[in-house]
This record gives sequence, C-alpha cells and structure tokens, in this order.
Amino acid sequence: MKDFTINNKKILIYESNTENKPIIYLNSYVDESNAIYKLVKDTYHEDFTLVSISNLNWNYDMVPWNTPPIFKNGDSYTGGADEYLKLLTQKIIPAVEKNLSKSIAWRGIVGYSLSGLFAIYSLYKIDLFSRCASVSGSLWFPNFKEFVFSNEMKTIPKYLYFSLGDKEAKSRNQFLKKVELNTKEIEQFYRAKKINTVFQLNPGNHYHNSAQRTATAIKWLLNK
Repeated sequence: MKDFTINNKKILIYESNTENKPIIYLNSYVDESNAIYKLVKDTYHEDFTLVSISNLNWNYDMVPWNTPPIFKNGDSYTGGADEYLKLLTQKIIPAVEKNLSKSIAWRGIVGYSLSGLFAIYSLYKIDLFSRCASVSGSLWFPNFKEFVFSNEMKTIPKYLYFSLGDKEAKSRNQFLKKVELNTKEIEQFYRAKKINTVFQLNPGNHYHNSAQRTATAIKWLLNK
C-alpha cells in the first residue's frame, strides 16, 4: 500500500500486481478502505487497484451546488464539487497513476452517501470513468434529479450501480424521504438509455454495513 497527501486529502493506493487491470477511485467520509479492500478480495480473486481519498470537506467537496441545511441546526451544503473535480483530475489522479507500476484497463468511481451523489455528478463533468457506483447515494439532494434528466453526460458509462438501505426512505425529513423514489427514477432513466444498470435494496438504514455495501458495489463493477 502507498499513501500520500495532496491539498490535505489523504490518498491510499492498494495496487494491482498485474498489468491491464481496473482502478477504482473511492471518495470517503471515514476511511474504511482497508476493510473494504479485504471484503472485496475475500470473494473476488482477480487483481484490481483501489484508491481511497479521505479527509474531504464533505459538505463542500462532494456537493454540486449550495443548499441550506436540511436539518434544524444542521450545516449548509456549499457546492464545491466542481473545484474538487479540478483537484481530482489535475492533481490527484495524475499523481496516483504516475505512482502505479502496472497499466490500467479502465477507471471506475464509487461513493457512499454524498460521495455517491458526487460519483454520479462527476459523469456529467469529466470523461474519465466508464463505471460508477452510488451506494446509499444522497440522490434526495434538491434539484439533482432534475439536473440528471436535463443534462448530458460527458461520456456514457458502461455500468451503473445503485443501492439503498430499505429504511432510508422511512424518514420524516421532507428531503430524505424522497431518496428511494429519486434513486429508482434515476436508475430507470439511465436504463432507458440502454446503460447497464442495477438497483439493490439492502437491509438497514443509511449507515448500516457501509463497508460491506461499498464492497458489494465494487465487486459488481469488477465482475461486469
């Protein structure tokens, strides 16, 4: 494993030992990369590279535009996703891939919660990722569904994975209770465009088994 820091972002690389294998970029609120990598390798026996990026300014780096707090006394969302995408594409990805000793077959992006929102958003802004997973993605985010329906992706991904916990929509919050409906509608929208997609509903709430659910998403992308 290699680790370094760029602009205070912590980057860990679990590198493939084989040429021409996939690379998965994972933006994380809490670094669970070691557990996630082990969970994937327990049942997926091919090589791949996992890149974990953490120590993010969560409500800024992962958010496409400004939005007031959705909880009483909560924090605002201050849209810095475009700025973070510049850092990702101009500094982080070049530095990561310069450090690799093996060639890359394709790039994927995976995210949980707001990072799942960011993963989908990135497809509209850059053309580096051919596979994407939004795990318990915050697709309740105001106006995001409308953004998806009215904008064109930079490149059409081959595979898209969506999942939620089955208790996530059982919320009194006017935004969070829309998450399952929005996710299903977005997944169906992409499927209608002939993109290979899947939506999985898992037991539990938003935070339940986050490492396992992320590993499941990564394995789905790798196995396609």
